[in-house]
Amino acid sequence: MRIAVVDIGGTSIKSGIWEDGRITESRETDTNAKKGGPYVMRTVLEILKNYQNFQAVGISTAGQVDTDKGLILYANDNIPEYTGTKIRENIENMFHVPTAVLNDVNSAAVGEAAYGAGQGRGDFLCLTYGTGVGGAIIMNGEVYNGAGYSAGEFGGIITHPEDRNVEEDMFSGCYERYASTTALVRLVKSRFPELKNGRDIFANIDDRNVKELVDQWIMEIVYGLITLTHIFNPSLIVLGGGIMEQEYVVEQVRQRLKEQIMPSFGNVEIAAARLGNTAGMLGAAKQALKELERK
Repeated sequence: MRIAVVDIGGTSIKSGIWEDGRITESRETDTNAKKGGPYVMRTVLEILKNYQNFQAVGISTAGQVDTDKGLILYANDNIPEYTGTKIRENIENMFHVPTAVLNDVNSAAVGEAAYGAGQGRGDFLCLTYGTGVGGAIIMNGEVYNGAGYSAGEFGGIITHPEDRNVEEDMFSGCYERYASTTALVRLVKSRFPELKNGRDIFANIDDRNVKELVDQWIMEIVYGLITLTHIFNPSLIVLGGGIMEQEYVVEQVRQRLKEQIMPSFGNVEIAAARLGNTAGMLGAAKQALKELERK
């Protein structure tokens, strides 16, 4: 069984072939997101033309996705004119194979459930920390989509109500404004302008003043996880995003969360995502396989 997989991000589009649980023939293409949704859709179709003999297609993509129709319900200005894009229809009309379309965080969570940190766990939460904070809910081995395909918008948890100003910013006072990697870089750059990204910051973690800011940011991560733990009572929370490759961050989150939750919730396990950049493609392949079996 060969499944063509494409992971559409704001910066790059990753693609490959899933076969026997592995991704082969991997490629990476610039998204050129600012050229808009129609351009991105054409790029995806051109990418798929370069692969041969596949029986299904799995798509992982930025934006909110109607998984039944395979279209983009909503996308922000990172990809203009992407909202409403009929990804499944475009692909099935051209290649005549079953196609599954998932939001990127949901797709990564499905990948982690099948092959990574969530393997063997029927229920868990998955969060990714990057430009914003994305979330996914896995229940009985499946993504829980909610009433409008948008469940798991954990970045919208209000952690700082004193900063709430919805007229200027819908996410003002919300978790992702304080716990994302973007928030960490912004916080550290305010004191150390020469530290321009996460790599620079953790290269200087032995500096007491830098470490103090990182620890402040880690508590922002924990604030959101306290709420999620007490709502869902999960056995596992998987933390993804490049920043979570830093063992210091995951260990500190693990330790501080235990100190901040009720003892009866203390069985929650905090684990770093294991699949890195392949999580979305593996999850998309898994979903495409189900779509193929269904049809």
